[in-house]
Amino acid sequence: MRKTCLGFGLSLILSLTLSWPVLAQNPAITYAFDGTFEDATFSVESAILDAGLVIDYVSHTGEMLERTGQDLGSDVRIFDAADIFLFCSAVVSRRVMEADPMNVAHCPYSIFVADRAGEVMIGYRRYPDGIMQQVQALLDSLVQDALGE
Repeated sequence: MRKTCLGFGLSLILSLTLSWPVLAQNPAITYAFDGTFEDATFSVESAILDAGLVIDYVSHTGEMLERTGQDLGSDVRIFDAADIFLFCSAVVSRRVMEADPMNVAHCPYSIFVADRAGEVMIGYRRYPDGIMQQVQALLDSLVQDALGE
C-alpha cells in the first residue's frame, strides 16, 4: 500500500512539474488592433461572415461585467468594452470531431475583441496540440483578415 501511494504521489508531482510550462502559458493569443473597438468588432464580424461562417451569438461580456460589478459592490472596470463572437465551422468541426468526438468540448469557437484603456485587442483561446491546431489555424486566419494582414 505504501509503495502504491508513494508511486502515485511521485507520479502526480512529476506530471504537475512537466505540465507547468503549459499551465504557465497565456491561455489566449492576442493581437493589437490599430483602430477603435467598433472598427475591430466590425472587422471581426466581416472576417467571419466573409469566410462563409455563421455567427451564432455575440456575447457583450464587457457590458455584463460592468453591470454585475456594480451589483457585486466592485468599482473595478475590467474593460472599456469587450465582445465575444461565437461560431462554428462545419468543415473543421467534422474533421476534429472525427479524430476525437470529445473535441466537441471546444465548440463553438470564439474570437474576442476587447478595449482596455484605449488599447484594442483581438484574440482567441489557445487550443491543444494535435488536431485542434486546425481550429487554431482557422481562428488565426480569421483574426489576420480582421487585422487587414
